[in-house]
Amino acid sequence: MPPTLPEILPAAVLFDMDGTLTEPLLDFARIRADMGIGPGPILAALLEMSGPARLAAEAILLRHEDEAAARSTLNPGCRELLATLSARGILVGCITLNSRESARTVFERHRLPIEVIVTREDAPPKPSPEPLRVACRRLGVAEADTWMVGDGRYDIEAGAAATMRSIWLSHGRSRDFEATPWREVQDLWELSRMLKEFE
Repeated sequence: MPPTLPEILPAAVLFDMDGTLTEPLLDFARIRADMGIGPGPILAALLEMSGPARLAAEAILLRHEDEAAARSTLNPGCRELLATLSARGILVGCITLNSRESARTVFERHRLPIEVIVTREDAPPKPSPEPLRVACRRLGVAEADTWMVGDGRYDIEAGAAATMRSIWLSHGRSRDFEATPWREVQDLWELSRMLKEFE
């Protein structure tokens, strides 16, 4: 984002789910093996399939997602961060590549205050900016007044394409992709502390 923009609190914050709000449980290598596909984005591989092969592969993916959702745990600081955003009147959305059913399981299991959830049934997957734009339309906020938070490159690429401020959750890793986030934080606690800069 251009550095000349005023640094003010956002109207809304959009979060990735797996690895950002929740601890990552999906074993993508095992999912690919079970589906019989090679390396690369799983959803892209699904789009190249048709007929019974696609139905079987989708069923395998859904089974893995449902099992992970049922065992999901929150990343440290998640509940406190969402409470802080709620107290400040900042709307919250979630953008996930997961199915609507598995996302619903996660948010009902943990009773998280999320106003909007956009899943792969609602829009093309990240790094397309479209799911972020769908969330903004549903929340009634401008993209320029919204932050995108995620632990993956597609989250940052989607945020840039949607002209949003993006925040990369590093979990202590070194960034191995070219897209440059507006800010980097190591964990959700650091993001909570960062919000105090805007008081």
